[in-house]
Order: sequence, then structure tokens, then C-alpha cells
Amino acid sequence: MNQLKKIVIMLGSMVLVAFGASLTLKAAIGVGAWDALIQSLSFLSDVKVGTIGMILNISCIVGQLILLKKDFHFRQFLQVPISIILGVLINFFYYTLFANLVFDQYIVTLIVYISALVIVSFSVGMVVVLDVISFPLEGFCMAIAKNTKYKFAFVRQMADVLSLVLAVTLTLLFTLPLTVREGTFIGMVIFAPMMGFFMSKIQPFIENHIIDVPVNNTEQIKTN
Repeated sequence: MNQLKKIVIMLGSMVLVAFGASLTLKAAIGVGAWDALIQSLSFLSDVKVGTIGMILNISCIVGQLILLKKDFHFRQFLQVPISIILGVLINFFYYTLFANLVFDQYIVTLIVYISALVIVSFSVGMVVVLDVISFPLEGFCMAIAKNTKYKFAFVRQMADVLSLVLAVTLTLLFTLPLTVREGTFIGMVIFAPMMGFFMSKIQPFIENHIIDVPVNNTEQIKTN
């Protein structure tokens, strides 16, 4: 029952991730490194942004499978349907629900963008705390870290650096709309702290209201 509750909440969090991510894209003042690469590839190929994200995320899962081999657990295959659901939701929000959404004033755009970052940081924090499954990019970075001497934090940071370099390169080579702008750097500064804040609030809520702690365990916690 606990696992079912966690899966239901995780799926709800994915809807929020897609909703917030679509708003950041619609604001068009820059997005995070990975999203900037996805959006640049979408501009270049004329393929929907959610579909490009789906393809890249599934590529990350294939990368995990290649690197981890027998250590790639069956549960990690859940990343495939999650990637598909996320891609479909982003396409729906961005191209259908927000199709006619236009921000005329910069200050409104900035407020919407920061509000969307709050939504995404909360929902991503929820997914991390639930620990049902990791996001494909994070899973791929963890697999690289496991097979090299580098720590996960360094590998994940390098993934962002590479994504930014590729996004900027594509923009300059093919004269694409800018996906790396002030919003990108705002996100770099505030996203991680916000997610850490939300995780510190979500963790006790999940433990107290979602995961049923047996009486014996509760007594042991109190004793200790």
C-alpha cells in the first residue's frame, strides 16, 4: 500500500513537473541547461520539445543499461514509461493548454518564470524524496560515476556544462532562438536551494502521513 501511494503521488508530481517546465519554456527567457539543449534541438529539428525530451531521456536509460549491465535493476525500467508520460504532458501543456499564452510585460514574464521554477523545484523534490525511481539523466550520471573515479555531483555538473555548450553552439551555428538567457542563470542560483528547502519539509510529511511506520519501529525511534 505504501508503494502504491508513493507511485500515485509521484505521477501527480510528474504532472506538476511538466506543467512548471512548460511554463518556463513559454516564458522564453532561458531555461535550465538540459532543457536548453532539448529546446534547441526542437527548434533545429521542428520536432516537439516534449518528444525530443522523451528521446534524450530514453537514450539516458539505454546508457544506464549499457554501463550497469547486470546491476541495472528491473525497477529502473520504470524510467521508460515515466519519460514517455513526461514528454506527452509537456507537449500537451506547451502546445495545447498554453498555445495562446503570451506575456506582454517583462516583469510578468519574470514572475511567471520564477513561479514555474518554484513549482518544478517542489515537484522534483517530491519525486526525489519518494525515491520510487530517478530521473533518466540523474540515473545516467550515477551510472557514469559508478563506472569511473568521478563523484556523482561532478558528473552531473559536467552534464549541465556540456548541455549548455551544445545549446549555445547549436544556436550560433544555425541561428536558432536563444534558449540560454538570464532565466538559465536565475535557475542555476535558486533552483537547488529551493528544492533543498522543499525536501526538508516534504520528508517528514511523507514519513508521517504516507509511509505507515510500524508501532515497534515508532517506539524504537522514541527510545533512541
